[in-house]
Amino acid sequence: MVPSVPEMPLNFDSLRMAPRLTPIRPNRLLNNLPLLLMALTFAVISISLEASADETAQDSARSLSRAFRDAAREANPSVVTVFSYGQNQTLSGETEDEPEEDTNEESPDESVGPMPPKQSEDGEFELSGLGSGVIINPFVDVTDEDKEKDESIYWVMTNNHVINNAKKVVVQLPNETELVAKKVHGDSASDIAVLQITSDEPLKIAQYGDSKSLDIGDWVLAIGSPFKLEATVSAGIISAKNRRLDRIRRSRLLQTDAAINPGNSGGPLVDLDGNVIAINTAIATRSGSYQGIGFAVPIDQAKWIARELASFGTVRRSTMGITTVELNAKMSKMFKLPEGMGVLVYEIIRDSAADRAGLKQLDVITEFAGQEFRKAIDLREAIEREPVGSTQSLKVIRKGEEIELEAILAPVDDPTATPEDETE
Repeated sequence: MVPSVPEMPLNFDSLRMAPRLTPIRPNRLLNNLPLLLMALTFAVISISLEASADETAQDSARSLSRAFRDAAREANPSVVTVFSYGQNQTLSGETEDEPEEDTNEESPDESVGPMPPKQSEDGEFELSGLGSGVIINPFVDVTDEDKEKDESIYWVMTNNHVINNAKKVVVQLPNETELVAKKVHGDSASDIAVLQITSDEPLKIAQYGDSKSLDIGDWVLAIGSPFKLEATVSAGIISAKNRRLDRIRRSRLLQTDAAINPGNSGGPLVDLDGNVIAINTAIATRSGSYQGIGFAVPIDQAKWIARELASFGTVRRSTMGITTVELNAKMSKMFKLPEGMGVLVYEIIRDSAADRAGLKQLDVITEFAGQEFRKAIDLREAIEREPVGSTQSLKVIRKGEEIELEAILAPVDDPTATPEDETE
C-alpha cells in the first residue's frame, strides 16, 4: 500500500510571477544616427567639392596665365619701336609753324622709359614722334613668286600718324638694333603705314590671326612701347566691334580694355595664340592716358591696306559712285521694304560707274561680285578692294523684280572716271 501524502494547502500568495520585462527604449541619439551620418556625409562632400572648386579655379587661372605667357613669348620678338624724326621740320632744320595734330600720342619729351636719341645720328632732324610696330609679311596671301625674293628685306606695319610727315624713320628691334626705314608709305584714311627695312640677320615675322572670328569677351594682349617702355604687354578683352572714329574714316575698329597708352600706337593686338588680330591705333581719354577704352584696326582690314602700300606706295580703292543705306528696321519701314533685304541705293553720282551700269535710286543691291550683302559698310569695303577698272556683276531688286547688271569700277577719288581715262 502506497503511503499517502498529506495534502498541503496551496498558498497562492507565495507563488509570484516572474517580473514583467520592460522593453528597452533606444536612445534618441541612436534614433538620429542615420540623419547624423547623412549630414556628416554631405559635409564631407561639400568640403571636398569646395576644395575641388578651389583647385579648379586655380587650375583655370594657371591655364590662363600660361596662355598669356605663351602668346607674349610668341609675339614679342616681332614687335618693334618706331622713332620718327623731323615731323613739321623743314630740311633746313627750322620747325614749320603748323598746328599739331591731336593723335593721343605722347610728346617726345616725356621721360618715363629709356630715352631715345634727341636727334638722328646725322644731327639733321629732331625726334618728333614715337610709337610701336610689328614685323609682317604684306604678301603672305599673294601667289606672285616675284614678291620680295630678297630675304634681307622686311616690312613693319605701324600707324600712319606715328610716321606722318617724318623726314626720317628709325626702327628699333627687340635687341636694340636700330635700322633706318628705306621706304615709308602711309594711308591717313585707315591710319595704317608700312616701313621697309633691311637686315642681314633673320627677323621673326608675326603671323596674322582672324579678326572676323573675334567676338565680344575674347581675351587679347596689347604689346608695344608705352612711355618708351619697350615690349610692354597688357591683357584685356574685346569690348565692342565696328566702332567708328572721325579721323579714321575707312576703318571699322575693335574696342578693347587692354591698356593702351601713349607709345602703344602701331603695336599689335594679339590673340591667345600670339597671332596679330589688330593694330592698336587710338584711345578715348580725358587725361591723355589709358582710361579703359582703346581702339585697334582689325587685321583683316589692315593687311589688305599694308599689301597695297607695300606694292604701290598708295591704297588703290574702287567705287561705283553711290550712297547706300542699310535696310534696318527704321529704314525698311520708311521705304516700305523688307528688313535685311539688301543694301538700298539712296543716291547716285551722275555719270559715275553706277550711273553707267544702269543703277537707279531706291534699287536694292542684294549681291555684288557673286557675294550676298546685307550691310552697307560690308558692300563698300568689298567694292573698294576690287581692282579699279574691273567689271563686276550686280544683282538688284527693282520694284519687286530681280535684275542683273554689270559695273566697271572707278577710282574712289573720281567716281566718273573710265578705264580710258586711267590709261591716258
